[in-house]
Order: sequence, then structure tokens, then C-alpha cells
Amino acid sequence: MTKEVFLGGKGITKRIAIGGGSPVSLQTMWKDGIKDVVNNPAKLNDILRQIEQLQLLGCDIIRFAVPDVESAAGLCEIAAHTSIPLVADIHFDYRLALECLKGNVAAIRINPGNIGSFENTQKVVEACRDNGVAIRIGINSGSLPKDLQAKIAVGEITRSQGLCETACREAEVFEKLNFSQYVVSMKSSDVQETIECNRYYANKYNNPLHLGVTEAGPLIGGIVKSSIAFSTLLNEGIGDTIRVSLSSSAENEVIAGLNILKECGKRQGGLKLVSCPRCGREGFDVHSFVERWQNRLLSINKDITVAVMGCVVNGPGEGKHADLGIAGAADKVIIFKKGKIVQTIRPELTDKVFEEELNELLKNE
Repeated sequence: MTKEVFLGGKGITKRIAIGGGSPVSLQTMWKDGIKDVVNNPAKLNDILRQIEQLQLLGCDIIRFAVPDVESAAGLCEIAAHTSIPLVADIHFDYRLALECLKGNVAAIRINPGNIGSFENTQKVVEACRDNGVAIRIGINSGSLPKDLQAKIAVGEITRSQGLCETACREAEVFEKLNFSQYVVSMKSSDVQETIECNRYYANKYNNPLHLGVTEAGPLIGGIVKSSIAFSTLLNEGIGDTIRVSLSSSAENEVIAGLNILKECGKRQGGLKLVSCPRCGREGFDVHSFVERWQNRLLSINKDITVAVMGCVVNGPGEGKHADLGIAGAADKVIIFKKGKIVQTIRPELTDKVFEEELNELLKNE
């Protein structure tokens, strides 16, 4: 079992334990810049609205890139208005980390190797210690030290071993500073490298591990890569927090991660959405209905199953286990519960009636 690290410092941030047998937490990264948030109430409110939606979907932690002082101020402003732990992603300039620590951030992501000097790292560590803020070490396959790159080039070590060794060197800096509240992350765009380097590290140390396949790609390819890497490691008891990195929306990252955790048995409960792939028998536009309703349904924290089926073949029959279902039937739409049809309606009434039946179901749960 890994040691326990807490994310969340002062203020209103909800503290989350990572490692130590705590549930595997789910992260995403904000996709847009935040440098103009301080003087833009409309943008701030929009960001807070989106953060709330990510929380409802099951997100536990959100990381923000902080490339400049304005972004640091923006992150502090956002952190002052939300309880979800926010992580400041810092590269090169340690002073940006210090600026973020003036606000209610929960963790700082730095690599001692690119902050400039031991003294700079020490300043960040002491500020984090004073504020009760954790640190995440983030190692990527594209940023290995030159001596390790040379060893990899001649086959003396593998790239996976190089990733692990880099993480060990970075962690050693924190150990010298007697700072234990840190999480380690080693990521590659290659699935096997990601699996191997995390195995190497987990066999040697008990620091909590953040799992991710970096630059995993677009929606489908990225989910496939992440699913293979995460399921392999999580089923071996390796991994304390995850992020699915996609060239897609933060919402899709959270939904993908949530489903991976559920299928690996690492997260229980919540609504289960079942939908058919659609075919030539289609009597109902499954795709557009799921697109409209997915976020709302997955935000429901109740142990119920909703089935969205294209025709009567897959409708009450294959969806008979669902607490609530919807399917096409010629020029009509049927609503069913536990396999029994409760309403047959015109297509234009679909959303209205489904909303009514869903609210009725939730009221009785």
C-alpha cells in the first residue's frame, strides 16, 4: 500500500486523500487559458459552471496550466470560488508556483529538474509545507536527463527504466528537504512503457502514483490506450489517481476515466447508461438522444440503469433489466420500466416525457 498524501490546503478546498488505501481519484486538465479571469466576471462564472458540471460527472481534481503571472492570478481567483481541489501546473519558473500558493490551490505540479536550481525547489517546497499543499512530480518520456537518454540510445537501459530513474532522482530532492507530501507521475505515449515504468517504481517505493498515458491521442485511440494501461496497472494494485489525456473535451476525459474505474471495480455506484450502437432497424435516433442526455444522466448519483435503444428488438427485451428505458417502435417511441412498456408516445414528445419519467423514478429511489 502506498503512503497517504492529502490534496487541499487552506480555505474552502475539499481535501482529498491520495494513496493509503483511499479510493482512486479521477482528474482532468483544463483546456483553455485563464489569464484574463480576474477582470472578466462572465468568464469566471462560465468556468465555475463548467467545473460544477465536471464535479457532477465524477471529477475529483482539476489541473490548470500556469504559464505566466496573469494565469497564476486567474487560478487563485477560480480557487477562491470552488471546493474542488485545483492543481497548478508549473514549468521552468518557480516564482509562478509561489504566486499560485497565495491562493487556495490544492497542489503544485513541478519537476525539480526544470525549476532551475535546488534553492528554487526549496522555496517552493517550504511554501507548500507552510500552506499544507501537496506536490506532484510529473515525468514525461520527452524530458529525460541527457545521461539517461544516452544510456537508452545504446541499449544500456530501456526508456521505461529511464522514466523510473528520472522520477527517483526528482523524488530524492524532496526527500532531502524532508518533504513527504508528494505524488509521482511517469507518463509515456507508449502503453507498454507506461505500464513498465510504473511497475518498476511501485516495486521500489511507496509514493502514491498518478497514472496517465501522455499525448494519448484523439477520443477513440486515447481511450483505448488509457484503458489498456490503467486496467493492467489498477488490477495489479498500482495507481492511486488517474487522468485520461485526450485531444477532446474535459467532459470526455472524465466520462472515460469514470467508466474505466467502474469497469476495474475501483468506483462503485452511480447511474449506469446502456445504449445500443444503432443499425438499419433503427426506429429511434439513439445517437442524438444520448448526446443530449449523457451529461445529465451521468451526473445522477443513484444506483439506477437507463437504457436507450434504437428499436423494439433491443428495447424492452434486451433492456428489460433497466430501471428506465426508451426505444423506437415504427413511428412511435416507447418508454419502458423493468422491461414493461409504460407509455407509447409521438417522437416530438420524447424529451418531455422522458424527463417526467426520469424525475418520477428519481423521486421514488
